[in-house]
Amino acid sequence: VQLQASGGGLVQAGGSLRLSCAASGRTFSNYFVGWFRQAPGKEREFVARIGWSTGNTYYTDSVKGRFTISRDNAKNTVYLQMNSLKPEDTAVYYCAGRRTGSAQYDSWGQGTLVTVSS
Repeated sequence: VQLQASGGGLVQAGGSLRLSCAASGRTFSNYFVGWFRQAPGKEREFVARIGWSTGNTYYTDSVKGRFTISRDNAKNTVYLQMNSLKPEDTAVYYCAGRRTGSAQYDSWGQGTLVTVSS
């Protein structure tokens, strides 16, 4: 599956952005779709994931209550709604797909930059 991430931009602290991850080539059926981020000079870190079939979600502690991951079956798209953004959320955000039963995310989008100004 090919992934296309979009929706990044510049926002002030406390603001909101919605990232999109669209799939092409096949559907997300039987996949987990995750969002990751990499800040300058730091390792890439997991942010959130959703099971495409179940809709079950999981978040890293630092974004719980502020970010929401969701899916639109008809559009074959996963969203990451980011509210109450903080400067420390500044990073390149990537979406990735992992087949159910696999330990590895094997399909990655190109990344979209989110910059939160203080």
